[in-house]
Amino acid sequence: MIDKINSLKAEIESLVASSPEEVEQIRIKYLSKKGLVSALFNDFRALPPEQKRELGQKLNELKNFATEKVNALRESLAAADDDASASIDLTRTAAPVATGTRHPLSIVKNEICDIFSRMGFTIAEGPEIEDDWHVFSSLNFAADHPARDMQDTFFIQRNPTDVLLRTHTSSVQTRVMEKTQPPIRIICPGRVYRNEAISARAHCFFHQVEGLYIDRNVSFADLKQVLLAFAREMFGPETQIRLRPSYFPFTEPSAEMDISCHICGGKGCPFCKGTGWVEILGCGMVDPNVLEACGIDSKEYTGYAFGMGIERITNLKYRVKDLRMFSENDVRFLHEFDAARK
Repeated sequence: MIDKINSLKAEIESLVASSPEEVEQIRIKYLSKKGLVSALFNDFRALPPEQKRELGQKLNELKNFATEKVNALRESLAAADDDASASIDLTRTAAPVATGTRHPLSIVKNEICDIFSRMGFTIAEGPEIEDDWHVFSSLNFAADHPARDMQDTFFIQRNPTDVLLRTHTSSVQTRVMEKTQPPIRIICPGRVYRNEAISARAHCFFHQVEGLYIDRNVSFADLKQVLLAFAREMFGPETQIRLRPSYFPFTEPSAEMDISCHICGGKGCPFCKGTGWVEILGCGMVDPNVLEACGIDSKEYTGYAFGMGIERITNLKYRVKDLRMFSENDVRFLHEFDAARK
């Protein structure tokens, strides 16, 4: 009898329940009139008188233990229900609510800024409505440069002071150079505007990230190394770069940079038009005229600058063929970038 009591007590001690129904089944199994504890009391009646005193005490202890176990399981489930109820927001709709995500351009812009921030660049921002000096004159644009024409620039006001929507974020670099002496190491993300026909490959507004570094003894080799590090961070460690001579009014020498096609690995495919290379940005050494116009001694300081279109980088990473999709706010298109959230 003692072995049965001890065995049943160990069995009851190990019991768990996940619902009130399970607790009730436990109570019936052990404490009901036909339960296992009651069955031991029935056996107790047939014992000799000399054993009843000791075993009667043991049986009462078992019954009390089983009762306490059932009550403890009930209280545990009740407390869990209270915690769950307290965490429920009764003002929320019963319908599932889809979570949002960042825009693909924001995802790529943040990634670009993060890469250059780790290289020591700080973020600088400026106004989208600018004047001729900061957008053109300070950056060595000739008075008759085609970019000043109404076909390329959105002018808000003409003479005596030209007010316009900035055509590049280089105007932010000018504002920083006017107020800050070297060393200067900044990147300038932002939206820019150009008077172009909207199509799959062009838009009247888009986004840029431009960079500027000015200090003593800055060389083209420094520029090349920074751009190589950026390309490998953005597109993969096997990425190669190629610099081709070009022309920009505010840099001399100037270059355009290509990366090895990350789709075919540089072997040639329809995406890179069989060349194995894809253009991603323009760059060069800051023209001494730009430094002098902003109050920086070009005999003491040199620097480099670069600029890239965020839409261009996004196209390369996600193969978006139509630029208009970035601004149409089609949720079917935006949902494709849920997995790219950080």
